[in-house]
Amino acid sequence: MIFIFVFKESLPLFSFGNSDKAKTEIQSNSANKPETYGTPAEELKPESYSAEPTEELKPETYGSEPVSTDDLKPESYGDTPKEDLSVPTPDETMDAVSENKEGADRTWSTFFTTEWVPVSDNPRFGLLGLLIGTLKVTIIAMLIAGPLAVLAALFTSCFASKRVKEIIKPIIEMLAAFPSVVIGFFALMVLASFFQNVFGYDSRLNAFVGGVAMALAAIPIIYTISEDALAAVPKTYTEASLALGASKWQTAFFVVLPAATPGIFAALLLGVGRVFGETMIALMATGNAALVSANPFESVRTFAATIGSEMSETVFGDTHYSVLFFIGSLLFIFSFALNAIAEFYVKGKLLKKFQGK
Repeated sequence: MIFIFVFKESLPLFSFGNSDKAKTEIQSNSANKPETYGTPAEELKPESYSAEPTEELKPETYGSEPVSTDDLKPESYGDTPKEDLSVPTPDETMDAVSENKEGADRTWSTFFTTEWVPVSDNPRFGLLGLLIGTLKVTIIAMLIAGPLAVLAALFTSCFASKRVKEIIKPIIEMLAAFPSVVIGFFALMVLASFFQNVFGYDSRLNAFVGGVAMALAAIPIIYTISEDALAAVPKTYTEASLALGASKWQTAFFVVLPAATPGIFAALLLGVGRVFGETMIALMATGNAALVSANPFESVRTFAATIGSEMSETVFGDTHYSVLFFIGSLLFIFSFALNAIAEFYVKGKLLKKFQGK
């Protein structure tokens, strides 16, 4: 139902005809009239204090002969045609806009550009810059969160004593209790200055700072699911490996970890979904600039941050409003595809592969 609501609000983008024209100030001024309360007021006329008509006022003339209107024509040199200085009507203005390929009907042509300029005389809704920014932050976050969370889960499951396990596991899972706005504020005030002093880049808020902050939010999810998957591996696998003479770390990396791969793969996919849809951290730590660059220390703008920052400033039913809901539909489709891959690919192939079926 949520997806139906979000997709329904983006439907005006799919009307390619001229029925849905862009709203302009000219249209709104001509269609809207000031509200009146009660019966319409009578037409006001100037007061007259006598029944006789007033004397017709004429302009003063100097000289005996009046000047005719024919003598007041502008001078013309040659046969140059006169320029039409009349103001075009609202319909003519809208026809000119459609001929210039601007407005709501031409929104789709701007989707594949890199310019995100939704508020201007010539609005452009380039999604490529937002897509690249979202993927860049997601990749950086998963490169940090994935190995750390999986190795922490492997250490907790295979090497840590019972007392150490009772200390480490609650501490890592406690990170999930932090609101994303708190993590974003920490990245804004602490991580951004720290990494700028270390690496010496110009843009204080960038994709790297946002990726590190999002990794803090994704680690608890990946760790918890991975630790459960590693703990679910039968103890007979470990005992058989140790009985054959393998060391403890060889048993952990070459027996327990491959056996828990389907659960770990599902944990990583859920972590990707968590980072891909994160809003507050992206708003506070990435710089919010739709730049197309491979440099991780440049500012970026993500899909979720765009919706969160601009939704409250749009006009209901406007093209910008529909585009933001279309971006929300893309986020939902991506999350649904990730869950489908985790469900069918993991259970259908990886599980059978490691179980020898």
